[in-house]
Amino acid sequence: MVVGGFTNEVDTIVIGSGPGGYVAAIRASQLGQKVVIVEKEAVGGVCLNVGCIPSKALIHVGHEYANAKKPHPFGLTIGKSQLDFKKAQEWKNTEVVSKLTTGVKTLLKKNKVTIVEGEAHFVAKDTVFVTPKDGLGEAYRFKNAILAVGSRPIELKAFPFNEDILDSTGLLNLTEIPKELAIIGGGYIGMELAMAYANLGSHVTVLEGQDSVLNGFEKDLIKPVLDEAEKLKMTIITNAKASRYEKDKKGLHLFYEIRGKEEEVLADKIAVMVGRRPNTDMMSVELSGIELDDKGLVPVNEQMQTSQQHIYAIGDITKGPALAHKASYEGKVAAEAISQVPGVAADYLVIPTVAYTQPEIATVGLTKEKAKENGITPKVATFRFASNGRALSMNHPEGFVRLVSDKDTNQLLGAQLVGPGVSELIGEITLAIENLLTAEDITLTIHNHPSLSETIMDASEVLLGHGIHQ
Repeated sequence: MVVGGFTNEVDTIVIGSGPGGYVAAIRASQLGQKVVIVEKEAVGGVCLNVGCIPSKALIHVGHEYANAKKPHPFGLTIGKSQLDFKKAQEWKNTEVVSKLTTGVKTLLKKNKVTIVEGEAHFVAKDTVFVTPKDGLGEAYRFKNAILAVGSRPIELKAFPFNEDILDSTGLLNLTEIPKELAIIGGGYIGMELAMAYANLGSHVTVLEGQDSVLNGFEKDLIKPVLDEAEKLKMTIITNAKASRYEKDKKGLHLFYEIRGKEEEVLADKIAVMVGRRPNTDMMSVELSGIELDDKGLVPVNEQMQTSQQHIYAIGDITKGPALAHKASYEGKVAAEAISQVPGVAADYLVIPTVAYTQPEIATVGLTKEKAKENGITPKVATFRFASNGRALSMNHPEGFVRLVSDKDTNQLLGAQLVGPGVSELIGEITLAIENLLTAEDITLTIHNHPSLSETIMDASEVLLGHGIHQ
């Protein structure tokens, strides 16, 4: 690689090292490409550093703390529990986040991917200039580029981010647990962290502008979560529009409009989680020649190619849900398309969606209604965790597994789950749909007993009309 006043020549440059970018870089290198990956902040991106991973760590701490405090029906008494939250945060940052990000750096180096720290900006359709935090920058001319620059939290004009008004990153990195926490936005990120802090001891108020939190999931999936929120003494206010706030000695006065009236909530901290916006406005993308839509997203084809065929885009800057595993999947598609691997094309039917709420929600594939819209006559079967021996033995009988199949062929089309461990169970159903399996294939597969996974087998038996356990 030439330095100084010359331009570096690379086969593929990947901009962004989150779950989409680093996976794309490694796969491209495995396929024989000379790869450079550029990261302006921390390797691992939002997900590993300030998103998916640390949030799940905090959720786990909340579960453990709450379980230690509550009375158990099986005679277990732990005594007075105490939580050193600073130590919990230290564990999250050093034992979880740091280990994973260090691991990603090791994987990149092992696969001969060159890591460049700095902010990348297009200067031509085939060249980016990378400016580090310190020192002089360098230009990189590429044959192909993969844009994996991710997204950032939407900031509301009336609630600019500061020490009192937090985005998800700020909420994840508090050193003290707020007594009163208000969260604007009841999507899956808002509800995940709302329930985590409720478990940690905060009284949490969630303001949601639509008629339901977790909007996008079916109502019966949301109900067990709302039941648990009630047990956690959370306050959830729907059809509410946050309008402004004032600060005085008492704290933060959050004002919101509901049914034409202005109401108020008093909080120690306010977190804003009303969605994310793509980072395409931060890299002089207009000089690349690629097109953006009116939301700042990059239109791509089934191989993740943009309007400039040598530039690919993946993850949060493309259409669809902002999911880390979607970005990783798209990264592999883009890397393989560049290497002309035959038959490469993105297929989104089997991208699962999970809300790590309490209990968890997981969905994949088609709902009953979506199957009908696609001209398929669906058959639906539901099996409740209350009839599952493992769920009862764990004292978590809430929720259900619902399977959707083609009535004529029994091929599995989709699933909706809410209950214990469904973030893990969804993998079996995802695999089944991807491989065009039928309900018979599931029932003929021996599942270990007792296990939560038996609910999938039981629901499949119900689909076939010979349910044993209900």
